[in-house]
Amino acid sequence: MPTFATADGARLAYHLRGDGEPLAVLPGGPMRASAYLGDLGGLTAHRTLALLDLRGTGDSAVPADPARYRCDRMVEDVEAWRTHLSLEHMDLLAHSAGAALAMLYAARYPHRIRRLLLITPNPAALGMRATAEERLAAARLRADEPWFAAAFPAFRAWLTDGADFDEVFLPFFYGRWDDAARALSDTEPEQTNEEAAEAYVAQGAFTPAPTRAGLAGLAAPVLVLAGALDGGPCPDLARRTAEAFPNAVFTVQPGAGHYPWLDDPDRFVRRALAFLGG
Repeated sequence: MPTFATADGARLAYHLRGDGEPLAVLPGGPMRASAYLGDLGGLTAHRTLALLDLRGTGDSAVPADPARYRCDRMVEDVEAWRTHLSLEHMDLLAHSAGAALAMLYAARYPHRIRRLLLITPNPAALGMRATAEERLAAARLRADEPWFAAAFPAFRAWLTDGADFDEVFLPFFYGRWDDAARALSDTEPEQTNEEAAEAYVAQGAFTPAPTRAGLAGLAAPVLVLAGALDGGPCPDLARRTAEAFPNAVFTVQPGAGHYPWLDDPDRFVRRALAFLGG
């Protein structure tokens, strides 16, 4: 397991999987260990995935100052990682909340991005967020599922009434609620640093106007991929995310939720490779 030192001396770990040209990967969660990404649906057959464990997650060190978990303060961690990997320009893939970090990095270091893939991205860095209405509209698309009757009221109460998170509505985050989805879901609590997740989005983490201005100067091509059944972001929110980039392609994966490489690995890999150049 390789490691590197950040500017403040923190020791962070990353994991290499697969063969081929490097593809740097930022996990979501927020603050979930990169292990949940697996081989990204088989993308390791075509590219070497370099999967970063952010501070305090996976095999990376816990910072002495919890304030270092804030998303904007980890941009320099990504830059230190790029330097360590000896990549003059990098292909960067980010999932979910990791996309917020990727956007901040791309705004600050646009000349270091060769291609950027944002998978079911959280657009908080742009001053946007998934609304309860969007999430509920996506949930209603699952009305024919056998678990819907029990899951939907709890999901609505969580989104609109401040009720506690309930595992009964976990199926809404996946395109198929099967054994593979259950297995991935079961790993989330032990892989996620909850304290760090709160700090990741703490006040001051995002300044949308400067970020948008920085991204306006990003010449690199960008792929924004949404899941047709995902509510956070729903396809329309993902489309509006793509509009923040001057050279973006927006696509929706049919039948996919928040983890499109799990829902249809072949389709996901084909789309990613087409964007990356084969």
